[in-house]
Amino acid sequence: MGVTGDPRRVRRLSQFVADQIAAGEVVERPASIAKELVENSIDAGASQIQIRTRGGGSELVSVRDNGFGIPEDDLALALERHATSKIIDARDLLGVASLGFRGEALASVASVSRVRITAAIAGEKMGALREVHGGQLMAERPVAHPVGTTVEVSDLFFNTPARRKFLKTERTEIARIDQVVRRLSLAHMDIGFELEQMSSASRAKSLQLPPGRINERLGAVLSKSFVDESIVIDEERGEYRLHGWVGEPAHHRRQGDQQYFYVNGRAITDKLVGHAIRQAYRDVMFHGRHSVFVLFLELPEAYVDVNVHPTKHEVRFRDARRVHDFIFGSLNRALRDVRPSLDHATDESGVPGGQQSVDQHQNALARQAFRQGSFQQDRLALASTNAKGSDTPAGGIAQLVAEAEPEWMATSNVADAGTVPPLGYAIAQLHGVYVLAQNAHGMVMVDMHAAHERITYEKMKAQVERDGMIRQPLLVPIALDISAAEADIVEDMSEELERAGLVIERSGPQAVTVREIPALLPQRDIEAAVVDVLSDLGEMGSSDEVRRRQFDLLASVACHGSVRANRKLSILEMNALLREMEQTENAGLCNHGRPTYFTQSMNDLDKLFYRGQ
Repeated sequence: MGVTGDPRRVRRLSQFVADQIAAGEVVERPASIAKELVENSIDAGASQIQIRTRGGGSELVSVRDNGFGIPEDDLALALERHATSKIIDARDLLGVASLGFRGEALASVASVSRVRITAAIAGEKMGALREVHGGQLMAERPVAHPVGTTVEVSDLFFNTPARRKFLKTERTEIARIDQVVRRLSLAHMDIGFELEQMSSASRAKSLQLPPGRINERLGAVLSKSFVDESIVIDEERGEYRLHGWVGEPAHHRRQGDQQYFYVNGRAITDKLVGHAIRQAYRDVMFHGRHSVFVLFLELPEAYVDVNVHPTKHEVRFRDARRVHDFIFGSLNRALRDVRPSLDHATDESGVPGGQQSVDQHQNALARQAFRQGSFQQDRLALASTNAKGSDTPAGGIAQLVAEAEPEWMATSNVADAGTVPPLGYAIAQLHGVYVLAQNAHGMVMVDMHAAHERITYEKMKAQVERDGMIRQPLLVPIALDISAAEADIVEDMSEELERAGLVIERSGPQAVTVREIPALLPQRDIEAAVVDVLSDLGEMGSSDEVRRRQFDLLASVACHGSVRANRKLSILEMNALLREMEQTENAGLCNHGRPTYFTQSMNDLDKLFYRGQ
């Protein structure tokens, strides 16, 4: 359909058309309305919020709260454009602490639906009602209402039927609203949420989330297994703080549908944040799977701009590189501590640092005894790498080194948790693949190849970190044609590139010359690596691409250099493997994200055989 009138002339839009455009930015679907209304209730100081929908929200979205309400004189302004209780002047835009501009979104919603607002404030005998259809006032009068606000939005897009056709199925819209409430509830565990959704095809679906019960809410929104298989994070660096829960590497999903990240309490989706989290899980996540997390980043309001998107799902950080490195570093340290000898426990409230359980205390004693004992801890030789960067290790595969059997092997009492290491002592080898051991609490089964692969890989990484990134000059420098923006990055960030093992010089407006590369990086990969590095530097302000490729090579070397299936091990060698696992970072998973061991308690084993029943 062409433009009517003279396209060369500039005209002022009618108020109706202007409202429709504004609504299109905020009101994508019923879930958008639910989000705006619930956020307004949270900003109003509510401790209990009730949400009701009908027809997937297209027929009705109702949100009722017990917040401080809206004065009668302000009720009319709440439904007008450019009216809000959240900001006063332009300076407030630089440090928005609330979730939204109360009133601004309501005007957009009111232009494409029928809206009724009822509110009352403390100290007033009566509340007030105001009803608007498509932006037109239909009714206003005093009514009885408890302190708080009720907003009812019905007949969405009744005056723009073309937009109604783009709504998804009722089932899909119900699911989107459910996700909105769950996402908001995780950031406000001190608020109770009740959600009831009426469907034409089935009975009502309800969600009850009582306030204050952290583990219960995590279990309801994500899963009970996440509560048991997550690590508590609480890291601070200067004015930055990252806290919350991340799933252990073995707790992963096919889709990234349980990833919740908040900046100053606001749920966001951000590529920089996602990149940092993926990097932290890189060495431990099974390929093609997605991590699960609930994380909160807190930083000064002036350090982040939340007004880069109408729905405020995206933000812009003042120092993106610092944020990226802080998130990656915090998660990387926590995930690397996941090993058999450590526990990540919380008290009943879900707050770290709670009372230790008996089992935790026993494990602590076991770790102390292990560290103070005279056990030989260096039984696995590291596969040395070729300093000149060949694709194969110079020193061959790593070997398990046997020594004389220590006295504790013959006299240990497995029932005494204070003297038994977390993975216990080996009993036998099954089919040349698995090591069977017993600890103070039950049975331990170890995949010997996967475990040794992780041990070897971590030792090789430590060697690289210790000795630095060894560079290799190229006999024939590589000339690359890139964009002008990428060439600028090469010129501006030469020090960062050198730390990554790359010496690159700008040779033209859109050309660079690669003169030195990391010794462990195959030359055939260098062009793709450089392009990826420059892309990361341009988008994230930092890059780990060369390191990733180098570590991929180390992982391959470690895999081929580790003990293989059908290799017969002595009891001493098996115990050496268990001790190394207890001291190795990321020991619970191999380089490919497969589990290296699992345990079965005596209680679980007794249940299998109906003992005591």
